Amino acid sequence: MKVSAKGISKKYYRPSKNKSHFEALKNIDIDLNEGEFIKLSGRSGSGKSTLLYILSALLFPNSGNVFFDDKDIYSLNDEKLSRFRNQNIGIIPQGQTGLQALTVLQNILLPTSLFESSEKYEDYAKELMEKLEILHLASAKINELSGGEIRRMAIARSLIMNPKIIFADEPTDDLDSKNAETVLNIFKEKSKNGTTIFLVTHDNIVKKFADTSYIMEAGTLMLEN
Repeated sequence: MKVSAKGISKKYYRPSKNKSHFEALKNIDIDLNEGEFIKLSGRSGSGKSTLLYILSALLFPNSGNVFFDDKDIYSLNDEKLSRFRNQNIGIIPQGQTGLQALTVLQNILLPTSLFESSEKYEDYAKELMEKLEILHLASAKINELSGGEIRRMAIARSLIMNPKIIFADEPTDDLDSKNAETVLNIFKEKSKNGTTIFLVTHDNIVKKFADTSYIMEAGTLMLEN
């Protein structure tokens, strides 16, 4: 599946500031090709996360369109968009995310339960957990985990539906070098099998895994040399 963004702009209204609008993205065009591993870096506040959330159908742009193949995702109603995200997109947000009331295994299986039964995914969930070295934590709750373990849980959750595209916002944060390499190798293997990877990061190690590298600066997008 190919993603094409055309003329994407995003402004935020800030009435408490002298300038009432902050332009986070300025007329961005970008294509994410099937199986491509894309790295996006840039200073904090440059617009990286805003672009990721717009491309992943979580944040509406002020102008422009995002196409998944020939489907304009922001033309879909909420129900169809939610189902489309669930079936096609894996997302790893910044920070430590998870539901406190659920076990690690239940958190990973959560996307599978939205529109169907999660039982048939349990073996695959355990396979992912084994690769990420968190299988022994299947019955643990979030408050029992380290930051790195929560991050690896979120990565497994993003992969559980075998998405066509993975959007990851600083996925190697909280990970030591060994676990970061493990995660990036999983992503690289996925990309070789046709999954598109779009990864926002400050981690220099990612560049050796990426097919294409971009830099975001003040809401504009440039290829990295």
